[in-house]
Amino acid sequence: MSDIAFTHGTGSPARSMVRRGAASLPQVAGRIGWLMLARSRERRVLARLDTRGLRDIGLTPDAAASEARKWFWQA
Repeated sequence: MSDIAFTHGTGSPARSMVRRGAASLPQVAGRIGWLMLARSRERRVLARLDTRGLRDIGLTPDAAASEARKWFWQA
């Protein structure tokens, strides 16, 4: 399973934002920090879901456990 809803396009978020020229380095760093925080929160919530909740989102308990074990910097 990849990022739940926070990836946009291909490549890293920093690369895609710099390529467009839309953000300065501090803005890119802030967005990457936000992405990592969001991943961490999503994975904590995922770890607490019961079997019924996992079934609702289409995940097996094994897939959810595997995703929940990842560190915040891992996609």
